[in-house]
Amino acid sequence: MRKDVTDAGAMADQQVLILGGRGRIGSSVAQDLVAHTEAKITVTGRPTSPEVTARQKGQPQVQFLALDLADQEGLTKAIASHDLVIHCAGPFVYRDANVLKACIEQGVNYLDVSDNRAFTRKAIAYREAAAQKGVTAIVNSGIFPGVSNSMVRHDVEQLDEAERIHLSYLVAGSGGAGITVMRTTFLGLQEPFEAWIDGQWQEVKPYSQREKIEFPAPYGKAGVYWFDMPEAFTLVDSFPVKTVITKFGSVPDFYNHLTWIAAHVFPPSWLKNPGGIEFLSHVSHRMTDVSDRFSGIGVAIRSEVKGYKEGKPACVCSTLVHENTAVAAGAGTGSLAELMLNGKLSKPGVWPVEQALSTALFEATMQSRGLKIDYETTAEAVVL
Repeated sequence: MRKDVTDAGAMADQQVLILGGRGRIGSSVAQDLVAHTEAKITVTGRPTSPEVTARQKGQPQVQFLALDLADQEGLTKAIASHDLVIHCAGPFVYRDANVLKACIEQGVNYLDVSDNRAFTRKAIAYREAAAQKGVTAIVNSGIFPGVSNSMVRHDVEQLDEAERIHLSYLVAGSGGAGITVMRTTFLGLQEPFEAWIDGQWQEVKPYSQREKIEFPAPYGKAGVYWFDMPEAFTLVDSFPVKTVITKFGSVPDFYNHLTWIAAHVFPPSWLKNPGGIEFLSHVSHRMTDVSDRFSGIGVAIRSEVKGYKEGKPACVCSTLVHENTAVAAGAGTGSLAELMLNGKLSKPGVWPVEQALSTALFEATMQSRGLKIDYETTAEAVVL
């Protein structure tokens, strides 16, 4: 159960459970917690392997627990013996909210790295139940969604009135995040989704309406496309804006064209068949094994918020670049975990990142991890 933290010794006694901790994102979260907290960390996965043993070597803070999420009794027992659960076992399109439900029942705080709209809605439905039990649960943490949501919050706060949010994401090669990210990308191409445009929900085709966006070096201008992300609707709930755009692209650019073909040319049955998803994911992963050598595995985020400041049109832009997408995701989730463990972030209920984390705390934790965010405000006429 959760403990009140009053000193460093108490923090050292805290127990963190990372579900899916053997994966690239889960292990990056564990590494961030090792670097920034003294908490004892348990990572879960299927039966141990030499890879897991190697990762644990020289890290007494970290131990491994073989656990299948389908084992409800084992899962509940593991949750009950920890102070914070971090759910990293994606793809979340296949997950329900049972882990969150068990955390609420056991009175244990919760974080996840979910990136799926349907899963997010299921989780947020437990807001009142979590609040009644005094459980703080934060969904959609990581790099995008996650850090990107806090960048938007910062930008909105600089304006008197925000009207339009445009989020653009760029990932080089595999992003260092493994095959699960490939699955998530192709799963995101299955169906049209709703986007908030000009004050109403409109249906958008995934990987459509290519747009060239100027990202910081080393990327420069790169193509991005509509992509379904949970922040496409949580930001609408968080801020009174008329439009929220979420677009994603890859480097090298030929991956964008291949993904576009998968979304618009392949028979829909391919993307709705688990076998088709696995085939495309494994082929893509093999390709990035080669291209990562020259493209790198970095990430770039650009948040642009347009509105009004002192009665005049204004635009606030935030950008972030990191050389390793998985490490950046680990920092995004790990920073929230650190704040929850040391008692600086407590908001009973279930919340997306931008509704739970203040800009001041966000900037402090990013600085402590060396993640530099550049801000620019343009106080000139802009087309809204």
